[in-house]
Amino acid sequence: MTTNDTHSPDSVDELPRWSVADVHESFEARSFVDAMERCGADTTRLEALFEESDIRATVSRPVTADDGRVADEVITALNALAEHSDVTLATIYASVSTNTFDEKPAGLLGEYEMTSSRLRPLTARLAEWVASLGVEPLAQVSEQVAQHHGPLTKLAARAQHQMSEAEEGLYAELTGSASSAWEQLQGVVTSQLTATVAMPDGTTPELAMSAIRGLASHADAAVRIAAYDAELEAWPKVTAVCAAAMNGVKGEANTVNKRRGWESPLDASLFANSVSRPTFDAMQQAITDSLPDFRTWMRAKARLHGHDGALPWYDMFAPLPFAAASVSWDQGLDIVRRAFTSFGGSLAGLVDRAIEGQWVDAGPRPGKIGGAFCMPFVDDRSLVLLNWSGSVDSAQTTAHELGHAYHNTQLAHRTPLQRDLPMALAETASIFCETLVVEEGLQRLQGRDRLALLDVDLQGSTQVVVDIHSRFLFETEVFARRQRRTLGAAELNEMMLAAQAEAYGDGLLQTTAHPYMWALKPHYYGSHFYNWPYTYGQLFGLGLFAQYQADPERFRVSYDDALSLAGMSSAEELGAKFGFDVTDGAFWTASLDIVRRRIQAYDELAAEVA
Repeated sequence: MTTNDTHSPDSVDELPRWSVADVHESFEARSFVDAMERCGADTTRLEALFEESDIRATVSRPVTADDGRVADEVITALNALAEHSDVTLATIYASVSTNTFDEKPAGLLGEYEMTSSRLRPLTARLAEWVASLGVEPLAQVSEQVAQHHGPLTKLAARAQHQMSEAEEGLYAELTGSASSAWEQLQGVVTSQLTATVAMPDGTTPELAMSAIRGLASHADAAVRIAAYDAELEAWPKVTAVCAAAMNGVKGEANTVNKRRGWESPLDASLFANSVSRPTFDAMQQAITDSLPDFRTWMRAKARLHGHDGALPWYDMFAPLPFAAASVSWDQGLDIVRRAFTSFGGSLAGLVDRAIEGQWVDAGPRPGKIGGAFCMPFVDDRSLVLLNWSGSVDSAQTTAHELGHAYHNTQLAHRTPLQRDLPMALAETASIFCETLVVEEGLQRLQGRDRLALLDVDLQGSTQVVVDIHSRFLFETEVFARRQRRTLGAAELNEMMLAAQAEAYGDGLLQTTAHPYMWALKPHYYGSHFYNWPYTYGQLFGLGLFAQYQADPERFRVSYDDALSLAGMSSAEELGAKFGFDVTDGAFWTASLDIVRRRIQAYDELAAEVA
């Protein structure tokens, strides 16, 4: 998850950049050309295997030993293809995400996606075949089905929400020129957007939008306001394009969800994330109940910045007036390293391994996409993208993304089908690692330093709970209105402001709310209801940390194994492995109580320093 960072003393040129040259030296290298050809050839062979074995919907009948042999062959072939094609995709995206001006990797990504789109109808056919014969009977005659029981059970359930084989095949072919193209368009125009910032010292630098957004946590209030003004002036230049992309993506989703028999886009999202409706509803109720507490924090923060009442948007990410103005890259790494070392095990050495292995691309620059992410690469190695601009918040984002990398090290011995994580469960290790950083600091710090750390932590919690709630409200309304008509940029702005008003309430100075959040967040364009899984991960991670604190040794023994099973379990099953009942609202309330205690501590410390 991405938050905003402060201005940093580090030169962008001095910050680390990732390298994939040890795997493929360049796109012209023989190894890469062979890898692309292999993706196509293996896909063709897999299509032939599906035809030869008649993998598609069939009449229900007793399972035979021959069915077991076919299942073993098909699952083995699927895993083998994913094993090498995922590396090929990561190699391409490592360039696409860091330089959208370069058309070569963008073209290769399109070529790759055309090939990979041929797998979607095969997956649909496998779902129908497994559903027809039954996972349990197949597991009796197939070792591969037995080993992939969880993923195949979910796949069989998906068969109830599929179009016909021909329709699924056509949809797979069209996505490259429909929703995927709209998603790419939004990414390109927003990553290349620049604006002039009227700095308080009289200079007027032209900055990339990612750098401007980074100024939202600059120590100087005048700089924050200048960046906010520049941002609001710049976004209208691309909102017409982003609105077209939004209409294309959400319109397609409405059509396909209806054809697949989903009652709502949310139901499709919950299924994709392996989260039941009772679990989601329990979490949402706890979130709604907690909103007044977050508003209390916002108004307390506003007082520390000299405001009488609600918090302006441009001070949402501001460091406290007495906080350190910036954190260097090396200092940030030390913060993360210290926290990871406190946990021990292989996590303790992960920071140095990632830096020495050139896993990380840290600095913002024109053409580089905004935000932060981690993607698996080769073996147990990951690629971590940041837009570092220097703050404790930046360090927490680094811890978060390295938490994903740690999760990947625990998934590496699993097959691709076993380690295909739904978003809600993919946040488990990242939030836990981020919480390690906060708690390690809170154990050491007192007075104003402690208050400053609490401020950064509660900024993040507010984004994950309150702002994401606004995104959920907004996207719900987008889907509803898009069923009736296309939506213009002005209407999307109004919807965004209404969602922020409902979520933030009197904690936010509503005249400063951000109407263009729908345009800048890529999540709306690449997925549907993508954001709520972050809240799930945040609160689940807090529950995990409470368990870790209660019995550290016992927790360490089971933690890595539980992480490795995240792709093979439902949210409820994974919760049970840790001793949680996530369908019970009491679990979510208890996690939010941890945040409430931090808000109370913040309020008390703020009164002392006021």
